[in-house]
Amino acid sequence: MRVAVVGATGMVGEVMLKVLAERNFPVTELIPVASERSVGKTLTYKGKDYTVVGLETAVSMKPDIALFSAGGDTSLEWAPKFAEVGTTVVDNSSAWRMDPTKKLVVPEINANELTKEDKIIANPNCSTIQLVMALNPLHKKYKMKRVVVSTYQSVSGTGVKAVRQLENEIAGIEGEMAYPYPIGRNALPHCDVFQDNGYTKEEMKLAREPQKIMNDRSFSISATAVRIPTAGGHSESVNVEFENDFDLAEVRQLLSDTPGVVVQDNTATNTYPMPIFAHDKDEVFVGRIRRDETQPNSLNMWIVADNLRKGAATNTIQIAEYLIENKLV
Repeated sequence: MRVAVVGATGMVGEVMLKVLAERNFPVTELIPVASERSVGKTLTYKGKDYTVVGLETAVSMKPDIALFSAGGDTSLEWAPKFAEVGTTVVDNSSAWRMDPTKKLVVPEINANELTKEDKIIANPNCSTIQLVMALNPLHKKYKMKRVVVSTYQSVSGTGVKAVRQLENEIAGIEGEMAYPYPIGRNALPHCDVFQDNGYTKEEMKLAREPQKIMNDRSFSISATAVRIPTAGGHSESVNVEFENDFDLAEVRQLLSDTPGVVVQDNTATNTYPMPIFAHDKDEVFVGRIRRDETQPNSLNMWIVADNLRKGAATNTIQIAEYLIENKLV
């Protein structure tokens, strides 16, 4: 299995290499790929040094699988070139997510839609992945009507420049700004760029992607995405209105029985999900599960996950694992 990691020197790329090693992914040949300025650098994978190559070289090597995390423009230009030589691309950017000809996949929910013909597969937005992991089992049981989500997203979701900005602010150093304002001791209601409708691109991803993943447009989602000064891990406050009533004990049981979901919900012991506990873990953590007492059939919950792992690298690799297990590559 010849595996290319495109964007291997970036934040998500580094986590991809770590997760590939941890999960003992069947790599027979690793092809680390990055932009021209990183070509020729070496990186270590499982104790062995590899030289970073450029995109053109990587395409000529005809990898079996290419795991992309190099930004939307790179994906739009290069994913089809890899697909043309027979490579199956799993792409982490937003480039292909809403393309009706491409699958948008969270393996626990809809990997069974994948076929050998799917040469470019989209990985959802990090905030979307953790949201649908919790919503999907509840939707199947109680049928969702409307979801209101507010996110509390870490700076690592923006990238290394934003992490550096936060670290500089904590240390009292003036440096390059990833955001239009300071992020330390602050909260920015501004994730990604603003659209004509007043929502940000991130908020619209949260509104649209779950409907595609769950193949259901009978429910609607309204989102507000906020950047907070945490280094890693995204949190979400979620209010769900169902068509049918629910029992809270059954809700907790349904979530506990969902692969990849961990319920942390005991107010007596102050047990609830937090980014500090989700760090470096692949599960989605759900807590503060309680009835919305202001309207019928409505539920509040708090969802946390490591955005670089299940929100990005791990989900991508799980898709690749499914492809191999089911002989689709």
